[in-house]
Amino acid sequence: MGMRSDRPCALLRPSTLGLMVLLGLLVLSVWAEGRDFYALLGVSRGASTLEIRRAFKKLALTMHPDKNPGDASAHEKFLQVNRAYEVLKDEELRKKYDKYGEKGLDEQQQDGRYESWNYYRYDFGIYDDDLEIITLDSGDFEAAVNSGEIWFINFYSPRCSHCHQLAPTWREVAKEMDGVIRIGAVNCGDNHQLCRRRGIHSYPSLYLYRVGQTPEKFSGERSKDNLVRFSMQFISTVVSQLWHGNVFSEIEEAFSKGIGWLITFCWGLPCTDLLSLVQDGLVKVGWLDCVNQEQLCESFQVSSGATALFPPGSSLDQEGSVLWLHSLDSREIYQQVLEHLPHLELSSCLLFQSKLARHRWLISFSFGDNNTSLNEYKKLQALLRNDHIQVGRVDCVADAELCQSLYIHKPCVAVFKGMGIHNFEIHHGKDALYNIVAFARDSVRAHVTTLRPDNFPSNQKEPWLVDFFAPVCIGSLSSGHRKNINSSHPPISHPEMIDCLIQILLCVYNVQAYPTTVIFNGSSMHEYEGQHSADGILEFIQVCVNVISSLSMEPCCVHVAGRSEGEVWAVDFYAPWCGPCQMLMPEWRRMARLVSGQINVGSVDCQRFQTFCQSEGVRAYPELRLYSTGFKKITYNGWHRDSQSLRSWVLSSLPRASVDLTPDSFRTLVLQGDQHWVLDFFAPWCGPCQHFAPEFEVLARSLKGKVRAGKVDCQAHYQLCQTAGISAYPTVRFYPHQGMHRSAYGGEYINSREASVIADIIRMRLEKLTPRFNSQTKVTKSVKEHVFCIPVTLVDREFLS
Repeated sequence: MGMRSDRPCALLRPSTLGLMVLLGLLVLSVWAEGRDFYALLGVSRGASTLEIRRAFKKLALTMHPDKNPGDASAHEKFLQVNRAYEVLKDEELRKKYDKYGEKGLDEQQQDGRYESWNYYRYDFGIYDDDLEIITLDSGDFEAAVNSGEIWFINFYSPRCSHCHQLAPTWREVAKEMDGVIRIGAVNCGDNHQLCRRRGIHSYPSLYLYRVGQTPEKFSGERSKDNLVRFSMQFISTVVSQLWHGNVFSEIEEAFSKGIGWLITFCWGLPCTDLLSLVQDGLVKVGWLDCVNQEQLCESFQVSSGATALFPPGSSLDQEGSVLWLHSLDSREIYQQVLEHLPHLELSSCLLFQSKLARHRWLISFSFGDNNTSLNEYKKLQALLRNDHIQVGRVDCVADAELCQSLYIHKPCVAVFKGMGIHNFEIHHGKDALYNIVAFARDSVRAHVTTLRPDNFPSNQKEPWLVDFFAPVCIGSLSSGHRKNINSSHPPISHPEMIDCLIQILLCVYNVQAYPTTVIFNGSSMHEYEGQHSADGILEFIQVCVNVISSLSMEPCCVHVAGRSEGEVWAVDFYAPWCGPCQMLMPEWRRMARLVSGQINVGSVDCQRFQTFCQSEGVRAYPELRLYSTGFKKITYNGWHRDSQSLRSWVLSSLPRASVDLTPDSFRTLVLQGDQHWVLDFFAPWCGPCQHFAPEFEVLARSLKGKVRAGKVDCQAHYQLCQTAGISAYPTVRFYPHQGMHRSAYGGEYINSREASVIADIIRMRLEKLTPRFNSQTKVTKSVKEHVFCIPVTLVDREFLS
């Protein structure tokens, strides 16, 4: 069947020359001022954290002042190199530097200190240069231990002498267990928060991780044999005993599922130990007792101990289809099994669309046969089998048009989510099996797709969360973040990702550093400035979609200068490169959510709108202002910048909704009046009372029209508060109007200082009062004239008793 003219293999090729020049100018503008930190370390802009560490260590060993005592400038030179390393190793500082250059780092000046040469030579990253030991950090630790593979991890401190003593043994263990389990290491000096979360309190701490299981701590003597023996006991390969009644049915059933068999033929000697290391579900594993099943073994032409691999699809009676393994070493058997497993299914352009229409696929895009990871990728089929994710590959040399239409220009892995060829997400993390498995599992559950020029949401009315990133960037949204963000409330309709090194046409939104996360909400664009954590971005989504306005110059003039009577605006004037501004941003967003519906909250980027900020007299960042009625400007001078303190400040600017009560007005309005009242009994010197005051005003506004709010100063009206039984401040009391039945002096105590909770309690109380009050209406009318005939002394005695 022929393909349509709009087939997915159609080439979409942007005019790249001019666009690459544009991107180059954007990158060069970062370093218009100050030094080039990447050049100082001799690394590329896309260097990983490990590459940066290795480059710095190499320079430290040659440039350190301890090695150059005769060079008067050695200190200043090494100080610059150390500064470059301190910035580029930190995800947030690196992003600031990429975006704003050294100007954005003014708030994080270095203190001029560094370590001795011996530290960099002997203590700086013990396992950084070991190939068999995988150094994990906070960015990939969770993906590793949840990948389905077994991990034995050494948590160490570079200053720990016992850690250095263990290092040679740990390297021997890594070589011994290579290909069997993963041997890892975590430098707690650089990842102290990760180690603290994992309960690491001493070094070295050795833990074995299995997905879904409690980590197992090694507590014995740290010898190679003990460590290998400890890790081996957690390898849970199922080795089945086969006999003439099940061997052929078991093999055929496995073949039908695309799984092979590894069988050892035993002649009187224990042989299951040879198979114990073949795990990961790569093949079924079994053994035959040829002493008791001699005729069966002879049918396989076996007369002595041997091990055979029956690949899926092989024929038991076809010569050459069974692979006999001539080794007694379990690790060699494992490697031979891996070598002879079938390669990933190769898809062509013509078959690509039909395969991806209804099924979830992990596709490896390669360029010829030079991909060194192809053997490792064979494990993906077993690791993702229970997730119902099929695994295949595309050769971009043979199908160049297909890869170009998907903007794939180098080897990569992508997850297609079963909704057609254009609904996919590319993996840009480490090219490690554990990272790819974690990515695939999370990707199929998260509604994230890769954007291209033809599907970019520039004119969409619904909100979109877009992550601008570069493939070399290690800090873009992790799969766990995407999964959490996808469940946000309010929901973001389409969280998406853009590769800015390919989609240069799309990266014209002043994006100069990666990752940059943006919400497109109608015609407005909101850039996330905080740390790239799931909680931070979720809060950003909730605030941007429902609460806060990011003000451009024109809206600021319209909304602030032209505000209506009684309209109040709280505005944060900030600069993106400003450290305190970055720290304030999440608290400002939380405050905006807390005062939603009461005060308008906005922010102005003074780097972008410098003229407007100057006209407003903004001289330092961040500058927090209230614009209230009468064009009054109030600048925040408080010490605390947490959301609750900011909330109290902005609410204090609103007109009061409560009234002050005296003993006379308390008697006439509250006890003898015909309205419901909620009262705040306070003392002026009381700190909690001052903190509760804006909360009480929120309560007063929320109940306006239903319940009146009043305040009683117990320092000025001590006798009144004593009669009402007030013994602590602040105290909230509810005085409902109940027809003939007047409220008691003490009212009804409410044990809360949260406006929303108090309001809910009062509303429930009113619902209970309404039916009873309505049933008394006729009675009240009939005795009305008699009520007024009651002597005043009796009324006073009843009300004041």
